[in-house]
Amino acid sequence: MKLDATDIRLLALLQADAQMTAQDLGDRLNLSSSQAGRRRLRLEQAGVITHYAARLDPARLGLDVQAFVQVQLVTHGPEPGRDFARLVATRPEIVGAWTLTGEADYLLRVWTADLAGLNSLIHDEILAHPGVGRVQSQIVMDQLKKDAALPL
Repeated sequence: MKLDATDIRLLALLQADAQMTAQDLGDRLNLSSSQAGRRRLRLEQAGVITHYAARLDPARLGLDVQAFVQVQLVTHGPEPGRDFARLVATRPEIVGAWTLTGEADYLLRVWTADLAGLNSLIHDEILAHPGVGRVQSQIVMDQLKKDAALPL
């Protein structure tokens, strides 16, 4: 899909505030509210906008430990990967997961209430999985840059 300058500006506005109404968007983009609404709908239908979400404060929800967990599987192939992906999908503490090149096969971003929760997740769930060979974790001390919008 070809995006024009107005589409890019609309996307930037929605990344900053997904609750903007068609009227708000139209005012900011010098469009009518119906034009702005149609543009947003077109971007949604094309899959450029995939969903809307609220950003929550982890500390206010009792989630005090953020960590990145690198995982190496014992063996590689489609079935071990699918088995591990099923484990990842079932654990709400795992909020992001990536496959990697290099030494680790996966990088997991996790949130837990405390270190005991992180320990339990790593030892009782991840390391207990028969396909997992090695786990290395890094606990986040501070986040210098908050999760940001995509560069447009």
